[in-house]
Amino acid sequence: MSTAQARAHVLEIVSASRTSFQTGMRILPQPRREAMYAIYAFCREVDDIADEPAPNEQKRRQLAEWRTAIEALYIGQPNTPITIALVEPVAKYGLKRNDFLAVIEGMEMDAFEAICGPTLAELDCYCDRVASAVGRLSVKAFGATEPAADDVAHALGRALQLTNILRDLNEDAERGRLYLPAELLDAHGVDTRDPAAVLAHPNLSSVCEALAQVARGHYRDAANALARCERRPMRPAIVMMEAYRRVLDALQRRGWERHTEQVSIGKLTKLWIIFRYGLI
Repeated sequence: MSTAQARAHVLEIVSASRTSFQTGMRILPQPRREAMYAIYAFCREVDDIADEPAPNEQKRRQLAEWRTAIEALYIGQPNTPITIALVEPVAKYGLKRNDFLAVIEGMEMDAFEAICGPTLAELDCYCDRVASAVGRLSVKAFGATEPAADDVAHALGRALQLTNILRDLNEDAERGRLYLPAELLDAHGVDTRDPAAVLAHPNLSSVCEALAQVARGHYRDAANALARCERRPMRPAIVMMEAYRRVLDALQRRGWERHTEQVSIGKLTKLWIIFRYGLI
């Protein structure tokens, strides 16, 4: 497969996902945008493996195949459309093999046994693998060179993932998953780890609000780290931070007891964020 064909395949994955990520990445120059699309396509593919209703052995085999594909990429023998599309970004932007492998490890945490009430340490590890590792790849693709860029990835990845967890309580529960941490559940008198029972518990709001404050702390840390980076390369990170912070605002305004009601930010708000933080 040619590089052009591989890039077209990656773009199909990004477009089919209908993600707002694609809109945010359009502010990047074409080579960096194509790098981000390839990173996103990799993450989308391994995430789909973790979420699909398939036997664990099949998931284990598919994730192992991705490990092999990443190893092949780094010895100059890419053998999938996505890894072919990643050849140039890896060489040009210094994307690290261990960050790709960390994403796979995060998906393995989801794939083989439903996470229910992890410890704070386990949740932090999960967030690092599925979100901050993606951030470390992304800031390199953006063109950031300061050490503080990795600090942004560390904090912002955790902030975004915790926001996702708070937004997707019902969807995760339907899959038998509960990412609210054990220490916060215990602190607020929730003694079950059954996802449906936790969502019906009268103290759910207190647990969610406590986790929201943890997320707020990560947003503050990300903003402080961004202040130590050159602004222009990090505009996509700023756009994502501002968009997701507004999602968290909307969740808190809605109220945690109304967790069955979906929350999103409007298209005009997204466009304003891109204009305000991505273009000027």
